[in-house]
Parts: sequence; C-alpha cells; structure tokens
Amino acid sequence: MSNLNHPRTLFKGGTILTMDKTVGNLAIGDLLVEHGRIAAIGQNIAVTDATVIDASDSIVMPGLIDAHHHMWLGAMRRMMPDVHDLFAYIDVVAETLGCHYRPLDMYLSTRLTALACLDAGITTVIDACHSSRSPEHTDAALDALDGSGIRALHMVGAAMDKKASSAHLPGDLKRLADNWNQGDGLVRVGLFGQLNLDWWKVARSLNMRILTEFIGDLAKLGPEFAEEGVLGPHSIFNHCTRIPRETWRLFANAGVNITVNPRSDALFGFDDESFAYQQAIDHGLTPAIGIDLDTAFGSDMFGEMHALFLQQRSAMRYRKFRGEDNVPLPITVERVLEAATVNGARAAGLESEVGSLAPGKQADIIMVRADGVAVIPVNNAVGTIVQAVERSDVDTVMVAGEIRKRGGKLVGTDLIKLSSEIAASRDYLLEKSGYRLDRLGAPAPEEAA
Repeated sequence: MSNLNHPRTLFKGGTILTMDKTVGNLAIGDLLVEHGRIAAIGQNIAVTDATVIDASDSIVMPGLIDAHHHMWLGAMRRMMPDVHDLFAYIDVVAETLGCHYRPLDMYLSTRLTALACLDAGITTVIDACHSSRSPEHTDAALDALDGSGIRALHMVGAAMDKKASSAHLPGDLKRLADNWNQGDGLVRVGLFGQLNLDWWKVARSLNMRILTEFIGDLAKLGPEFAEEGVLGPHSIFNHCTRIPRETWRLFANAGVNITVNPRSDALFGFDDESFAYQQAIDHGLTPAIGIDLDTAFGSDMFGEMHALFLQQRSAMRYRKFRGEDNVPLPITVERVLEAATVNGARAAGLESEVGSLAPGKQADIIMVRADGVAVIPVNNAVGTIVQAVERSDVDTVMVAGEIRKRGGKLVGTDLIKLSSEIAASRDYLLEKSGYRLDRLGAPAPEEAA
C-alpha cells in the first residue's frame, strides 16, 4: 500500500516519548509525518497543508511491538483460560480443532487477531504460525495480514497435529520470499523452523529470520548449533525458560534475539525464579515480549507489560530473600517499555525502521489519551503507559503513515461482519471436530466435586 500521496500529518502539542536517546523526549511537542515517515520532532513545528491531530492531554509514542503471537488462534479466544498443561493445549488447538482449519479459517482468525492488535496500539507483530498446513493456508494468513494494515513478520512453520503434512516445506519458502520479502511492503516472511537444521539452511539461503520455541525441559541444543554461522542475529528464540548456563553463553556469543511471553510462560508454568527475561539481560541480550496465544488472553501488550514488571520484581525478591548475593535490581518501567518497543523491533530485524521515533524512521505511531479518570494526572509518562493505560485509551494508531485507528475506533473495519464471519468459522470447527464448548465455563463434574 503506497503512502506517497498521503497528506502530511502533524501530531500537535502532546507528550512525546521517542524511545530514542539521541532524540530525547518532550513534555510538550509536535511530530510531523510526511510520505509515511517521520519528518520532524520538536516544539511548535510550522507546517502548511497538513492534517493536524490534537495531541494535547495525550502521549505520542512508537507503536507497540508484539514479538511472539500465534495469530491463527483467533477463533479459539479464551477457549482454554485455565489450561496449565502444554500437551492438553496442543491436543485441543492442534489435534482437535486445528486439523480442520481451512484457508478461510486461517484468514479470518489471523485477520481478527491483526485488527485486535491494531486496536490495542500494536503496530508490528511477529506471527508465529505453527499451522502452515499448505501453501494455500499460508497465503490466506499473509493476505489477512496484508489487508489489515499491520506490519508483520509471518513465520511459516509445520502444523502441530499428526494429520498435517509438511511436505511443502521448506520448498515453499523460495516462492514466499520472492512474493513478500522484496520491496518495502509491510508484511514479510520468515521460518518457524524449530531445530530442523536442514530447513534452517534453506531459510538462511533466502536471508530469512528463523524462529524457535525453546523450553529447557523439552529441548536441548546439540553441539552442531555451536558451529559458526548457525546462530546469529537472524535467530529468534522464544520462551527460553529453564535452559542451562552454557546455552545462555552460546546465545550471548552469537547475539541471538530472545523473546518471552510473561503471561503465557506463567500460565503453563514454564518459568521459575531464574526468570528467562532476567537471564537474557544478565547475558547482555535485549529480550522482547509477546502475547503468545489468545486461547487464554487477548491481543493486549499492556497486560504483558504489567506481568513483566511484577514477575521480575517477584522473582528477584524471592532470590534476595533466599539469601543469594548480587541479585539483579528490580526492573523499571523504562526497561519494560523498551521490551515492548525497541527490543521487539530488533527481534524482527526492523530496528532501523520502527520501535522508536526519530526523523527518517517509519511513521509507526500511537497516540494514547491521558485524560481519563483512571489515568489523570500524568506524573510520569512512561509509568502511565506501562502501569495505567489500557487499549480503550489508545486513540490513534498509524502504520507507515496510514491511520488505522482514530478517535478510539478502527478505521474501515466492519466489526459486525467480522463478528459474524469469525463465529461461523468457530462453529464450523466445532461441528467438524465434535468439540463441546461451554460459554459459561461451568466446571467439569470432577472439578465441581
């Protein structure tokens, strides 16, 4: 989608959080967008022929970056809010329901998740698709992302259920790279390769980033992963819970990207007081945060920021009270916001384009209202974003200069139609699978006993 003819947009008179140390923040300032990029940041910017957005009583900042999200699960929202067993989760989402996904279901679930992300101020997402059942399913997911207007790195991966075939992978990567990784489009493709080094070689020959979900209790890295060039800045490792120190040293030496999912990692009990986020920090890495799944949560990075802040402090306090020496300091709201912006941009390979506000960068910007009763007064802008605001406070969302949300409403989205379509998709999956859904969440007999 071209932005060349998009009019100038001026955010006027807001508190500006740039997340860029060289540019700095402004208590009151303006931000000018031209042709999809940030043209200027300063006070009292004089410009003509611009659409002026009144940013008074608002915070203008980079769009949030969701560094790990299984977007294809949109139709299964909150089906398993209490799940604690990873394999029980896989049995439902993959073996029971996911195996019946048509390309249409992939399209609708991905579109729903993308729009919900935009509504919550997320402008970039790393879409961890472990359900690339066929080239047609992949094309449907990519079309949904492209049509939504979100910026995305779609990671193509084998479906988890036993009925699926991955015979088209990694051979389909070349077609996808040719179609999506050329030019300056918002949607790009990488590989959700787990630990399949043969697939990794194909992805690297196409200059793709590679995603691996890595839980120390379930997987180990063999010596072949320490060979030169196997790991590097192109590598994204998610979860990274309970992994040995030698693996952390390998990650640090290679400069891989680490992403964690504060709510999901706690939901499944993946993490402990060693705390993967802190381990990454201690080894000089820059961990980002993601939502992971909608089967328990929603597309909301504010919840992830809340969880990260509290979990790090709880884990470090436990280590201190247990008598450990040299326990890391409590996390700050600044570090949390970095995890949700600049660190996520780095994980996606987009740090030169998004994640912070500076002249020349892509205009991926959100404006958050700070005049609500739950927010006023704004005594600390970063603390307000991390600890106080919610998706309902996100007034304006811009991606590459295009307005995707304005006045608290998504632009160009028929939510009634989308709701009907996603309900029909869900009902189809329930009918095909025979899975019973209880909207009231009544406990099973053994739970009620």
